[in-house]
Amino acid sequence: MNGFVSSGITEVAIVLLDTDEGVTGVGLGSHQDLEQLFPALEGQDPRAVATLYDRMLARVFKAGHAGATFAGIGTFDMALWDIKAKLAGEPLWRLLGSADRFVAGYASGLDIALDDTQLAAFYTTMAERGFSSGKLKGGRSVDDDIRRLGIISDSLRRNTPHPALMLDANESWNLKQAVRHIAAVEAVHDLTWIEEPLRRWDAAGHARLTRSIRAGVATGENLTGLEQYTPLFDAGAVDVVQAGSVWGITHFIRVAHAANSRDLPMSPVGLTANPAVAHAAAAIPNHLSAEVQDLGAPFGTAIDVEYADGGIVLGDAPGVGVSVDEEAIARRGDADASWLINEGPHVRPDRAGLQLVAEPPSLPRA
Repeated sequence: MNGFVSSGITEVAIVLLDTDEGVTGVGLGSHQDLEQLFPALEGQDPRAVATLYDRMLARVFKAGHAGATFAGIGTFDMALWDIKAKLAGEPLWRLLGSADRFVAGYASGLDIALDDTQLAAFYTTMAERGFSSGKLKGGRSVDDDIRRLGIISDSLRRNTPHPALMLDANESWNLKQAVRHIAAVEAVHDLTWIEEPLRRWDAAGHARLTRSIRAGVATGENLTGLEQYTPLFDAGAVDVVQAGSVWGITHFIRVAHAANSRDLPMSPVGLTANPAVAHAAAAIPNHLSAEVQDLGAPFGTAIDVEYADGGIVLGDAPGVGVSVDEEAIARRGDADASWLINEGPHVRPDRAGLQLVAEPPSLPRA
């Protein structure tokens, strides 16, 4: 089970990609291997985004383009799409062919560290913005998950008599643990989907699981590259195809097309780290719902979006709609940076999936 950063503050890399035409592209996400990747872009026409994306993949062919390097590619990819849309004088959603600026979403509090009162407060706030669907991080205690899903449902019921409820286990179970846990939850709540129940590469396990439960199986946010989805698609192992927003727009579009060819819906996650993917979500035919974690923006940035009617309302600013206050960021420095610590959501516990008795987190209750 993923943990949390106690300060509540994490780092988001901001990359500014300059052109000789005086247009600057903004990319958010990761600074991993940017120096190694940049020669694939230097001197090239930034409008040729698909070609440049493949050039970046080729640049790290021998070392492999998975993991953090793939996030660096995604950051440059966002900046390239930003440049392309700015040169066209259009918001990216329109450049990509969408006629509608609205992107349906669901509320996601990343709430493993919230007590019951805080949990209710977050989802009440999201309900006031029209959200009728919510996702809980859990998987450690059936009783806690049942109770806390009930809190989310009660908060969102102002907008619908039957809120959609999702549970995110962050790859913390083996197959039989997943079946037992989900069966107990489904005896009380009608789960829309279970997210990342098993390890990301376990196509056979996900296929067996989706045949054993009522909820859909959602996974894919940690898969880096279309080729990693193929075993899941071939095994009939996924019902809701996810893509991590940090991996970039081109990746998301390619996965969406592959999913659409199999009549599967798409759901991007983590839009705070790459809001540009919301523009791509507006333009694909199989978008289901996007994860909305935060109504704000990373410090030193402003994002041309609104959160209303249960989703994301994209603005008209050319590009991806992200502006950066470099002076404010420079003044603040890195005093609050706490992401690179030895625990947190980026570190998998040693005994994940290897316990006979669940150890629920020690959280204060209402």
